[in-house]
Amino acid sequence: ETLRQVYFAGVRSLVIIVTGGFFVGLVLTLQTYDTLSRFGAADAVSTVLALSLFRELGPVLTTLLFAGRAGTSITAEIGLMRATEQLDALDLMAIDPMERIVQPRLLAGVLAVPALVLVFNVCAILGGLVFAVFLMGADPIAFWGNMQATVELWRDFGHGMLKAVAFGFIASWLAVYFGWTARPTSEGVALATTQTVIATAITVLILDFVLSAFML
Repeated sequence: ETLRQVYFAGVRSLVIIVTGGFFVGLVLTLQTYDTLSRFGAADAVSTVLALSLFRELGPVLTTLLFAGRAGTSITAEIGLMRATEQLDALDLMAIDPMERIVQPRLLAGVLAVPALVLVFNVCAILGGLVFAVFLMGADPIAFWGNMQATVELWRDFGHGMLKAVAFGFIASWLAVYFGWTARPTSEGVALATTQTVIATAITVLILDFVLSAFML
């Protein structure tokens, strides 16, 4: 069941993650180059791109996309189970709904979100590389060299992955919670899916600030 949920939450979210990551890389590189070139620091584009992605944008944006794609589906699924009394049926069959329904989805979020963050970051860097090399005329070797010289494995990449694990748990927990507590009507399920996205976005942004301040 956990593997099925990882596939549902992770693999089926790849299209939006790949597309979103690539275009975020394009836009971020465009804006960064335009700003830094005014100060003669255009060579630092790859550094700003990598640090922005690894520390902040990668985990945050990936989790928001995850909440919109997988989180709402989890909420709707559990909400419909509640509405159709499937959860009560599990109790009657002496099957623990927490173990059968909740646990696999929480674990799937913790596993899927960090993997999706990796994919998002890679696609964003590739998008930035495409823009820098083909539109700015940058040297690809210098692009990679500047990035490797400034990015620290644990301080930058590692901290970002810790955020991804925390965000994955929070996003999955909120999706399960709002589905579990949804009113057993179609309107109740629809409201719960909306609440999932809003609550996840606010919580992730607040938690991102707290973790960033703690990790400095």
